[in-house]
Amino acid sequence: MAKPTTKATFIEHCLRSLGAPVIEVNVDDDQLDDRVDEAIQFWEFFHDDASEKAFFSYTITTADVNNGWIPIANTDLIKEVLQVLPPSTGSASSMFDITYQFFQNDLFNLNYRGAMLDYYLTMSWISMLGVTMGTGRRIAFEYIPHKNQLRLDVDWSLFPAGTNLVLECNRVLDPAAYEDMWDDYFLKRYATALIKMQWGQNMSKFEGMQMPGGVTFNGLRYIDEAKEEIEKLTEEARLVWELPVDFYMG
Repeated sequence: MAKPTTKATFIEHCLRSLGAPVIEVNVDDDQLDDRVDEAIQFWEFFHDDASEKAFFSYTITTADVNNGWIPIANTDLIKEVLQVLPPSTGSASSMFDITYQFFQNDLFNLNYRGAMLDYYLTMSWISMLGVTMGTGRRIAFEYIPHKNQLRLDVDWSLFPAGTNLVLECNRVLDPAAYEDMWDDYFLKRYATALIKMQWGQNMSKFEGMQMPGGVTFNGLRYIDEAKEEIEKLTEEARLVWELPVDFYMG
């Protein structure tokens, strides 16, 4: 059968993996929707293939200055903010700027062996000083996803209304817009495991009940199997597919 390209065909694929239509999978449609939504939420948070790096331009308003934070639109699907780049101040064009002096006097030395390493270490040191002293290109910030707010720890007098900022972010990809995402191998396995867990929980209500012919319900077995599968997939996601932690060390 063709690969899933919508949520409906994705759910059908998961049910077939559990034995449908040969075996009746006793899970309600609303429960199926909930488990798939949970699988997508986990996948978007931990799987590298579910997001992409993106840059957003934002113009500060008077309300932003008064609030001390800038709003993040839900439609942007921003997963995390990596850094906030302020507009260029043009200070590098000043003869009193340290970067200007370096290029003016020492740029030709980069042709010598080891000079590029010295240059890299020097620029890293200058960048760290800028962050520490609050004068560099990096801006200290705190992104609060559930409030859709990006708080900037800055002197707002230096960022009046009309100032343009650039946000470097990781943005979640929308499966509704990119149908190929429904065929992701990890997502299919994880969603199937969650549905299997739900199936076992539903069946556990009748645990031990004997049907005609001597057949008994064994929902606990499905729960144990699904729990083991979910644990393995969670470990795989954290060790293999999750993006590395973005940290700053100075």
